[in-house]
Amino acid sequence: MTHADVRFAIYGEANAACDNVVLVCHALSGSATVHDWWPDLLNMLDPTRNCILCTNVIGSCYGTTGPLSINPATGEPYNSTFPRVSIRDMVRAEALAADQLGIRRFKGVIGGSIGGMQALQWAVDFPERVEACVAIGACPLGAMGIGLNHLQRQIIALDPLWNGGQYSPEAPPIDGLAIARALAVCTYKSSELFDERHGRKPNRTGPAPWESRGGRFDIEGYLDHQGEIFLRRFDANSYIAMTYAMDAFDPARDFGGKHSAWSRVKARVLLVGISSDWLFPAADIRRMGDAMKAAGVNVTYSEIESQHGHDSFLAEPHQLLPVTSAFLKI
Repeated sequence: MTHADVRFAIYGEANAACDNVVLVCHALSGSATVHDWWPDLLNMLDPTRNCILCTNVIGSCYGTTGPLSINPATGEPYNSTFPRVSIRDMVRAEALAADQLGIRRFKGVIGGSIGGMQALQWAVDFPERVEACVAIGACPLGAMGIGLNHLQRQIIALDPLWNGGQYSPEAPPIDGLAIARALAVCTYKSSELFDERHGRKPNRTGPAPWESRGGRFDIEGYLDHQGEIFLRRFDANSYIAMTYAMDAFDPARDFGGKHSAWSRVKARVLLVGISSDWLFPAADIRRMGDAMKAAGVNVTYSEIESQHGHDSFLAEPHQLLPVTSAFLKI
């Protein structure tokens, strides 16, 4: 592939020195429009004083080149023939887009989950371009996270409409994608939150499981609903591309060892862990922070105490934003 389009959104204006620009990196199913999925962060960054840029990453399905894009060689969508992309590829595409926009350096690069992976990759690959890096709920995935992503991709591939990834836009593998998303939602929450919200309550919109063969518990109805609404806004091949990129993220491997990777970083780094996050355990993020510190990085670790699991960075902005604002000096 020699050409890619990058969809982006800009909030506010860069000043004459272009030193007030903050890059926001979206998570797996996010887009360039920060106001749609992280409005509290956008308000904190204050577009009246700062310029906020967000790009949709390559491989996604919100305007940037991805599996749904037309392959010029065939005149048909790439679908499963879309090249495997990495977090590094996503960041390089963002860097090229920033170049074309005349932005050479960022006051801050911030993201959660896959967005946090991008923020870290920016600090490693483009150390001169990043003043401050904020990575929330992000580090190389452990075996459990990789295994769960693998199962989600397998679930999609088992859908009768999958067709090796070359499915018709009019008949995508919606059942497989919905179940994969429902499984993913389980990884974004905590068992404590599920017990508090759903417990063993019967489904609020239908019969209880002990009343009817088709009855459900409330948690079943919730997960089914999350899968169904996801179908309206995402593509199965993009989901597979994004989860592969998530699995492969490992800056230490890219540069031959943990110290050689992190020693490239010149930015101030804030790592945020979440107490109930079992997809990206806080202990794993702390260990990554220790490796950074050993390599000479100016790194700070902060932890959110929450029952919301991995989703806490979106669900509880009142916990995240004060520490982020103080770190970025905004």
